Amino acid sequence: MRHDFHPTILRSYDIRGIVGETLGEPDAFAIGLGFASLIRRDGGQRVAVGRDGRLSSPMLAEALIKGLCAGGMTVLDAGLGPTPMLYFADHHLNTDGAIQVTGSHNPPSHNGFKMVMGHKPFFGEDIQELGRIMAAGVDEMPGGSTDGADIHDTWINYMQDQAGDLSMLADKTVIWDCGNGAAGPSVLALTDALAGNHQVLFPEIDGTFPNHHPDPVDPETLEFLRQRVAESGASLGIGFDGDGDRIGLIDCHGRQIPGDLLTAYLARRVLRKEPGAEVIFDVKSSLAALDAVAAMGGKPGLWKTGHSHMKIRLKETAAPIAGEMSGHIFISHGYLGFDDALFAALAVLREWAESGESIDAFIDSLPPVYATPELRIACPDEEKFQIVDRVIADVRANPDQDQQNLADMDGIRVTGDEGWWLIRASNTGAQLVARAEGRNEASRDMLKQRIRQRLAGAGLEWQG
Repeated sequence: MRHDFHPTILRSYDIRGIVGETLGEPDAFAIGLGFASLIRRDGGQRVAVGRDGRLSSPMLAEALIKGLCAGGMTVLDAGLGPTPMLYFADHHLNTDGAIQVTGSHNPPSHNGFKMVMGHKPFFGEDIQELGRIMAAGVDEMPGGSTDGADIHDTWINYMQDQAGDLSMLADKTVIWDCGNGAAGPSVLALTDALAGNHQVLFPEIDGTFPNHHPDPVDPETLEFLRQRVAESGASLGIGFDGDGDRIGLIDCHGRQIPGDLLTAYLARRVLRKEPGAEVIFDVKSSLAALDAVAAMGGKPGLWKTGHSHMKIRLKETAAPIAGEMSGHIFISHGYLGFDDALFAALAVLREWAESGESIDAFIDSLPPVYATPELRIACPDEEKFQIVDRVIADVRANPDQDQQNLADMDGIRVTGDEGWWLIRASNTGAQLVARAEGRNEASRDMLKQRIRQRLAGAGLEWQG
């Protein structure tokens, strides 16, 4: 069988499209068959499959499983649940590969596939190879089969065991906003066993997302959580994306806590256990987070944005923790190193219980952050990497006057006396991503102007 995928769905980190337009059952079957051939090539046979709560997920999962079986795989069907449950199944069942059907935080009409092979992210060139082999044609194989994999309770119990005793928080109120995503029932199972007053919002899985869009870094989608924290006098609000691999926090003052500062807070416990350890942040992260880790005796490091890149880096460096501004948190110290927003939430509560210092108190101890939000600049896909390359060449030839450091593992991040600025190509859309952070508002605005000037020098006018 040969199959041509719509050219827009084979992305950097996953396969993703609009159901009924660029993505359908034939694509899901072909993904299964192609993935099976790659697993078989490496001598494997067992693949775990899970799905989120989107309306199209059962249909796509069924077609995917048929494709895997047609490729001779033994499929272990974990069923409905968040993406980290599928990652846990991959580890616990020691499968050769795993695929989650999920649209993450994208609109209800979208869906896609996150994949693992050999306990490592399947992304980038791996996805392109899958497209090529299906375009060339893959033969079906006999011997495929499907079996259930009831892994949910084992995963919940494992997280609870790793979180330890949280009874010190018995007098605290925590609000959990599941956003009608796939994490809802799992959050209910976790909170039922936790000390304290836990109020769980929108735990019912509903792929239409009737209450709000499940994106925990979007201030608008966190507004309901912020209001509920204020009304109830809660100590903390916790939000999740549609498939439970990203976390967002609202503290007792109504402040949204970005993933980089959350990572720095969680690094405190890690550095008590592993003094001097490396803590990895993505290139968009604040100096406040990096400086906080350095002040604790840790070694802050920067790496490429993207959950797949971060998981690979975590394994390469044996770092105990990593995190992205977007809310992907990876903990390998006492956990399994994949992005699990539910375990990240438990880790926040654990650090609070063990240290006695809440995350809002930690944020209060940091210097103020004068940073732009993530600036998204429209740029054609075929030009965005060329523009970034021209900016890098320009900076190397003509450095900033106060330049101290240049990092170019993912676009370019230039650090100087007044702060830092970043320009990188988005891996998920036709745009550049920029950010600037200064020592004060004036330096932030000056660094933002440098972004404009560097882009203009590379042939892109931007007035943002």
